[in-house]
Amino acid sequence: MSTQTKKWAYLQDLLSIAFASVAAYWVARSILNRLDLDGGAKAEAEQKANAARKKLEGILQSDKGRGSDSDDDEHPWGHDRPRLQDLNLTSYEQSIAMEVVAPEDIPITFEDIGGLDSIIEELKESVIYPLTLPHLYAHSSSLLSAPSGVLLYGPPGCGKTMLAKALAHESGACFINLHISTLTEKWYGDSNKLVNAVFSLARKLQPTIVFIDEIDAVLGQRRSGEHEASGMVKAEFMTHWDGLSSIDSSGDPQRICILGATNRIQDIDEAILRRLPKKFPVSLPSAHQRRGIFKLILRDTRLDRTHFDLDYLVKISAGMSGSDIKEACRDAAMCPVREYINVLKAQGRLKQGVNPDDVRGVRTEDFFGKGSGLAFQGLGAKEKQRRRVSRAEEIEVEDDPDFETESDTQSGDEAEVCKDAAVKAT
Repeated sequence: MSTQTKKWAYLQDLLSIAFASVAAYWVARSILNRLDLDGGAKAEAEQKANAARKKLEGILQSDKGRGSDSDDDEHPWGHDRPRLQDLNLTSYEQSIAMEVVAPEDIPITFEDIGGLDSIIEELKESVIYPLTLPHLYAHSSSLLSAPSGVLLYGPPGCGKTMLAKALAHESGACFINLHISTLTEKWYGDSNKLVNAVFSLARKLQPTIVFIDEIDAVLGQRRSGEHEASGMVKAEFMTHWDGLSSIDSSGDPQRICILGATNRIQDIDEAILRRLPKKFPVSLPSAHQRRGIFKLILRDTRLDRTHFDLDYLVKISAGMSGSDIKEACRDAAMCPVREYINVLKAQGRLKQGVNPDDVRGVRTEDFFGKGSGLAFQGLGAKEKQRRRVSRAEEIEVEDDPDFETESDTQSGDEAEVCKDAAVKAT
C-alpha cells in the first residue's frame, strides 16, 4: 500500500512539474511579446505582405483568364505570367505592389477619349502591341521592340492622364501607377531601394507599364544646389531604366515601358528625355477634335435640336482644352434643371414630386449663362478672354486647318465670331 502511495505521489509531482513548466513557458512568452518593440512593425509588415499578395493574385488570375479565353491568341501574355507562389517579394517590392492597378478597376477606354484618335493608334502600334506581342514584332525586325519610354506632354486638361488610364485598361500589361509619395522615405537610402524595387517587380511581372504623372516633379533637371537624396534617386532610376540590368540573361530587352505625363517638358532632365524616345504632344484640340469632344460628352444628354448649334459651339470654343469643354457642358446641362426647379418653386409644387421628362433639352444659349465656362466668368476671366481674342486675331481662317468644320461654307467668319463672342461675354 505504501508503494502505491509513493508512485501516486511521484506522478503528482511529475504532473505539477509539467504544468508549472508549461505555465512558465506561456508567461515568459507573453512577457517577451510585450517587451518586443518590433512586434507592431512585424505585424504591419505581415499585413502589408498579405495585402500585396492578395492584390497580385487577383491581377495575375484575371490576366491568365483573359489569355486562356482568347481563341485568336490576341492576349497571349497570360501564359507567360509568373505564378504567384513563384514570386518572392521583398518588403520594398511589397510596397510597390500596392501601386499595381488591375485593368478592370479602370472604367476608361480609348472610346471615351475624343479627338485623339491619331495618338491612340500610335500608342497601340508603338507600345501595346510590341509589349504584348513581342514575338510577332521580333520576327519582323529587332528594331520593332517596345520603346523604353513614352512621354505625353502638353497643356493641362488635354487628356494626357486619360490616355494613361485607357492604356492601363486596354493594354493588358501590368500597370504600376507610381506616386511620388511612394518613393519618398525618411530614412537615407530607402528611396533608392524603392526605385530598385520598382524595376525588379516590373521585371517579375513583365510586360509592365510604369506610369509617372507629373514626371517633371520626380525626374526634373539636376542642379548643383539640389538635395543629395534627390540626385541619388534620379541616378538610381536612370541606371535601372537603361543600364546594364536593362537586358535579361538571354540578351532580350526587358519588356518594361516608362510612361510619363507632364505639362512642363522643359523642366525634365536631358538624360531622362533621351530615355523617352517616343514623345506625343497632346495640344489644345483643333476644331475637328473639339467637335468630337462635344459629341462624346453630350452623347447621353438630352438636346433641344431646334435651338442647338454645334458648329457655333465648335467655333466659339477655340483655345479651350478638353477639360474646359467638359466643364462648360456640365454647366450647360445644369441650366435646364435649374430652370425647371425654379418654375416648380414659383408654383409651389417642388415638394409634390418632379418629372424628369418635363425638363427641356440643352440649348446653345445654356453655354453662355452665368458661371459657364464659355462665358468666362470667375477666376482668370480676363486672361482667358485676352488669349481668346489674341488667338482670333492671329489666326488666318482660310489657311488654318484647325478651324475646319464639317460645313466648310461656314468657316470663313470663325475668327470674327470668336472675337465678337469673347468681347460680348465680358
